[in-house]
Amino acid sequence: MNLTQGLNDLVAVALVAVLAPIIVAVLPGPRVPQVVIFLFGGVLIGPHVLGLAETSGIQLLANIGLGFLFLLAGYELDPALLRQQAGKLAIVGWLISAVIAVGVAGSLTAGGYIRDYVPVGLALTTTALGTLLPILRDNDMLGGRFGRDVFAAGAVGELFPILIIAVFLTRRGHFIALASVALVGVLAVALAAVPWLTGHRAVQRIVQEGQDETAQITLRGAMLLLFVLLSVASRFGLDVVLGALLAGMVLRGWARRSNMDITSLEHKFDAVGYGLFIPIFFISSGMSLDLKAIARDPLRMLIFLALLLIVRGLPSLLVYRRVLPVRQRVEMTFITATTLPLLIALVDIGQQDGVMLPATAAALVGAGVLSVLVYPLIAVTLHRSAPLTPPVVGIPTAEPVTGTSAPTDNPGQHD
Repeated sequence: MNLTQGLNDLVAVALVAVLAPIIVAVLPGPRVPQVVIFLFGGVLIGPHVLGLAETSGIQLLANIGLGFLFLLAGYELDPALLRQQAGKLAIVGWLISAVIAVGVAGSLTAGGYIRDYVPVGLALTTTALGTLLPILRDNDMLGGRFGRDVFAAGAVGELFPILIIAVFLTRRGHFIALASVALVGVLAVALAAVPWLTGHRAVQRIVQEGQDETAQITLRGAMLLLFVLLSVASRFGLDVVLGALLAGMVLRGWARRSNMDITSLEHKFDAVGYGLFIPIFFISSGMSLDLKAIARDPLRMLIFLALLLIVRGLPSLLVYRRVLPVRQRVEMTFITATTLPLLIALVDIGQQDGVMLPATAAALVGAGVLSVLVYPLIAVTLHRSAPLTPPVVGIPTAEPVTGTSAPTDNPGQHD
């Protein structure tokens, strides 16, 4: 791959990234997520259609984009949330999904429909929190009790599969893989203590003075942290998304312990991530989508799309029956069934093993693309159809003027 070809690939990818928000703005009907335009734009410029670009020339930048996606998800995740009711319910929901996935994947394998049992089954339990965040944030769906449940369900739907990928789907022994995960976790904890160890006033002054000037010290430090953990995770044979998720969680700890301008730091992450690296990842994913394989067996893709909803989505109707109204449980069903980045990672693992059928790989990625296109749109449409009252979404209201406390079934008050 020569320099000229690599630059040509970047030009084609940058063109798609620039045109995506314009296309979203001019399309009639409900607003389509930019992610979908990135994917379809990647398909168009990729080797299977126009052949204007190849993934090999932008692979490193695409991997950084994947890392940034999970860094932002880890930054948004408060580990304390997993110890609260929202986290416990999310864990129960994921475990139910895992049990269903075992039965589904086993049945498909016994019927000769798939050959790579573990990656396919695990793919059906994932949730694309990083992909969903900008969509849900733009539609004000992250507030109150519902927002906490979404964060917890999305975090569990990413964190648990990532840990399983790192331990059980590595080419090393399970014990060595588990030890590697522990070492990477210890490194993350050690890095999280850096602000406390460097709490000298002179250091804090340098950080405060350089975070918004040409030095951009906080952004550079965040990028260094991301690259370090990505490199360490890759060296240990772990999936890079584990290092990226940990990097985001470490950055959250840094922000708490240091005198950083949190809002300014988040804006910088959004600018660098969504402005550059994340679009490259999604466009690259579209470039690798084999449309011919999907066209030969479109039913396989639709079956996987339905299985995502059944395996990962439907348990939400049961798990949240006592804390969320029916309509929000339905919204949660479609939100948790949305997946793509981890699904792509699992497809790559299956293909590297040489076991996953090409038709299965293409159908899984196609189902992930459709889930990003269809399921969040349904959830957003339901959310906009009839706004819920403040008590329902977890916002306390004033007591009646008479002074007597009116009975309430507000689920947000007993978290």
